[in-house]
Parts: sequence; structure tokens; C-alpha cells
Amino acid sequence: MSEAVITRLTGAPDDERLEALAQDAVTATADIVEDDDLQLALFALYASSYGSLDELSPELEWDPRLIATRRILEQAFEQRLRAMVPMPDLPEPSVDAVARALFALTEADSGPSLSRYLAKKATAEQAHEFFMQRSIYTLREADPHSWAIPRLHGRAKAALVEIQSDEYGGGRADRVHATIFAAAMRGAGLDDTYGAYVDDVPAVTLASHNTMSMFGVNRRLVGAIVGHLAAFEMTSSIPNRFYGDGLRRLGFGEDVTDYFDEHVEADAVHEQIAGRDLAGALAEDRPDLLPDIMFGAAACLAVDGWVGAHMLDAWQAGESSLRAVGHA
Repeated sequence: MSEAVITRLTGAPDDERLEALAQDAVTATADIVEDDDLQLALFALYASSYGSLDELSPELEWDPRLIATRRILEQAFEQRLRAMVPMPDLPEPSVDAVARALFALTEADSGPSLSRYLAKKATAEQAHEFFMQRSIYTLREADPHSWAIPRLHGRAKAALVEIQSDEYGGGRADRVHATIFAAAMRGAGLDDTYGAYVDDVPAVTLASHNTMSMFGVNRRLVGAIVGHLAAFEMTSSIPNRFYGDGLRRLGFGEDVTDYFDEHVEADAVHEQIAGRDLAGALAEDRPDLLPDIMFGAAACLAVDGWVGAHMLDAWQAGESSLRAVGHA
């Protein structure tokens, strides 16, 4: 599936088999979340819209057959997430109630603490793997959530723009968070080219990024991408402090830790804006979006928890968390 999608996206003639291939693939897969082929296919289709891989032809972004193929894969992926992610109780659609519910949801998250492991136990090789895994999203940090900006209005739109302005450096190109992360990768001796490690990471890592992309590019899921960002920001500040401490323990310098130190303070502010002024205000203004706001938040915690569990399980077993070691 991914070979057929990438071949077409790079300019090969139209492939009439694509939609049938996609339908057969989603029927045959045991679990789309852990399916390397289908997650890579989705990743490539989203990369076409982001413009994140130069090899993909911009002329094919809206190719009808590719869009139809993406919809087949997305439908199966969304159905699987909705089946796997526990849905929290819905609060009243008010700013205060939604913010309280989101904070309670994130505080109750009992997922594996990858950040504590990195702070105290991780080896330098595991830290390199951590960067490689994180590069799939973080070298494009904030972009999936920015799809929501033109789809929001009023208070929620203003809140999202405030958060994203910080993510994009507040007018300073050198402080764009993706740029700071790229510098951290270079400081760690890794390739900061976007997509350099796509072949190395497992399906679940691609699934984490694809979850954000699916929520972001589909206007009908605007509530989900808002909920995702709220949970993402609410669970960022403390882990980033641990990540920075762990990297210092391993002897990495400020060029590597700067990204994580930047997020300790920034995300402590963002979590309040995201919970109240963004998600809470959107729910109050659009009560019909409340179920998806809460689903998006729960999906963020669940999928990122699966990624963390995969990495911790591998490391604690003395194994690599990558599909194939070769760059660490």
C-alpha cells in the first residue's frame, strides 16, 4: 500500500488500483495502529498536504484517487481509535467545567513515564533513539494543530493563535520550536532532515503523528484537534523538565537541552490557555463539538501512551525501540 501511494505521490502515472488496494489492506490488517505499511501510507498522504517531503509532487496534493485512498485509510484508522480509546464522561459545555474535566483527565493519566526513565536510567544510545522517535512530529511541531485556525472563531481562535505564535517563535525565526529541536538533534549528532528516520520508527510512532494530522486536516474533526492540543499542552511541562535533566545527566550541552528547557515554562502557560480559552470556550460556543473535544484529548493521552510504552518495553528488555538500528 505504502509503495503504491509513494510511487504515485512522486509523479508516477495514475494507478487505478489504489482504492481497491486500500480497501483490501484495511480489511486484511490485524490492527491498523500497528501496521507499518498502512501507517506509512497515511503518513505519506499527509506529508503531501504539509509539503514536508520535497520528493512528493505538489501537483498531486488534491489528486482525486489519492484523496479517495486517504479517506479509506482514515475511516479505518478513526474507527479503530474510537474503539480503542476510552471515552471520558462529558462535562457541562462551559469554560470552567470543560477545563476542570480536561485537567482531571490528564492528571489521571497513568501511562508509562518515559520522561522519568530518560531522567534517571536511559543510556546515550536510548537518548538518540528518543530523538529519532520524536523527530517524526517535533520537526513539524505545531503544524498539525494550526489546521484548526481558519476553522475557529472568536475566543477559541484567538487562544489558538496565541499558543501557536509562541510555538512559531513569537516572530523570531531562531526560536521556532521545530528549529530549536532541529538544533538539538544536530547537537546530539543526529540528522535533522525531516523524515530522515521515518524508516526506523515503528508504526505506532507514525500513528501518533497521523492522529494529529487526521484531526487537523479534516474540518469535521476540529473539536478533536482542539482537545488533542489541550491534552498535549497539559502533559508537556513536567515531562520536558525531566527530559532536560536526563540529557544533562548524559552529558549533553545546552544546545541539546534548550528545546526542553524552553517548554518547561512555555507549556505551563499554554496549558491554561488551551484548557480554558481554547477548549473550554469552543465547547461553550459550540456544545455540539464537546464529544469530539473530549475524544481528541483522550486520544492524545492514549496514543502517546502507546508510543511511550513501546519505547519503555523495548529498553527495559535491553532491546532497541527502532524497527532497524543503524543511525543511533
